[in-house]
Order: sequence, then C-alpha cells, then structure tokens
Amino acid sequence: MEQIWFEIQEWINLLANSLRIPSFFLIIEFVGTFAFALSGIRLASAKQFDVFGAWIVGMATAIGGGTFRDIMLGLNPFWMVNEIYFIWCALAVLFVHIFAKYLVKQKNTWFIFDTIGLALFNVVGIEKTLQMGFPLWTAITMGSVTGAAGGVIRDVLINEVPLIFRKEIYALACVAGGIVYSIMHTLGFESSINAMCSSIVVVAVRCLAVKYQWHLPIVRGE
Repeated sequence: MEQIWFEIQEWINLLANSLRIPSFFLIIEFVGTFAFALSGIRLASAKQFDVFGAWIVGMATAIGGGTFRDIMLGLNPFWMVNEIYFIWCALAVLFVHIFAKYLVKQKNTWFIFDTIGLALFNVVGIEKTLQMGFPLWTAITMGSVTGAAGGVIRDVLINEVPLIFRKEIYALACVAGGIVYSIMHTLGFESSINAMCSSIVVVAVRCLAVKYQWHLPIVRGE
C-alpha cells in the first residue's frame, strides 16, 4: 500500500511539474474538472443530450477556460499533456447517469457544481500565471478566464445565453477572489492558504449574489 501511495505521489508531482503548478493545485484542478464537468453534463441531460453529447459538453466546460488561459500564456493546453482530464469527464457522465433521479430532483445541483468549479479553476489560473512570472493583475485576469470561459462555452453549446452576459454576478466573483488571493500573496501567505481563502470568497460572492439578486446595472438601448 505504501508503495502504491508513493507511486501516486510521484505521478502527481511529475504531472504538476509538467503543468507548471504546485502539486496541491493539481489536486484542486482535478476536483474542479470533475465539478465543472458535472455542471455541464447536468445541463446537457436536461436538454436530452445523448451520452456522447453530454460528455462533449462536460469536456468543453471543464477544459475550455484552461485552454484559453494556456494559449494566452504561450503554453500547450494542459489537457494535451495527460489523458486524465478525459477520464474525469467520463466519470462525471457515469456519475450523472447513476444518480440522475436525485440530481433532477435537486434543481440547484448544477449551480453547486458550477460554483465549486468556478472557485477552484479561478485559483488554479491565478497560481499558474504567477508561476509563469506574470504580474498580479495578469494573474487575476487569467484566473477569471480560467473560471468563467468554460461556462460560456457550455452555455453556447446548450443554446443558452452565457451566465457571464446575464445579470448574475459570475466573472466578478472570480475578480473578487483574485483580489483576495493577490493581497494574501503580497502579504506572504502560503499559496495553499491563499487558494482556500480565495475560493471561499468566490463561493460566498456567487451564493450571496444569487440569494439577494445582486447584479450590475443593465445597459439599455432606448
């Protein structure tokens, strides 16, 4: 058992190094991938997509933001390094299929998964950008792209107006989390603590915004 655990740790460290993020953030990325994939697959199932279609939507949701981030940072997209991201999305399809009745009854499940994915991917994007030597304001931007872009692709694929363009606070929650991360980073806190606090802020802002219907002013034509 110890040998297996050692080999898993070595694999995580090698993959984390290839992706240019700390090992702790690789775990966060795995959890975020599964959560974001679930949010996409849940909405795809509501649209009566078949298994392959749901998997495509889940994949696009999970890897879309990170792909844009890596391209802008001049890196090969992270999912091209290891097939584990395809496997996570396939497991998400299986999870939704097995627990379909429960997930359908709980109408807010997609919101929960989406919010978790948004928060976790945001901190991964921030840390990866900082690891590349970019300034804090760039890291906040890349964190928001990592967190929000996958949801935009998901909503386009299922023929919905993307959340980022609606009244709901979405990308701004990432910005708020990014500001908290940047302040704590400047004060010298460990990246793991920064990530936890930033994620809590994103989740809190997102939930409070939906509960109390916070939104930005609407741009009106006439």
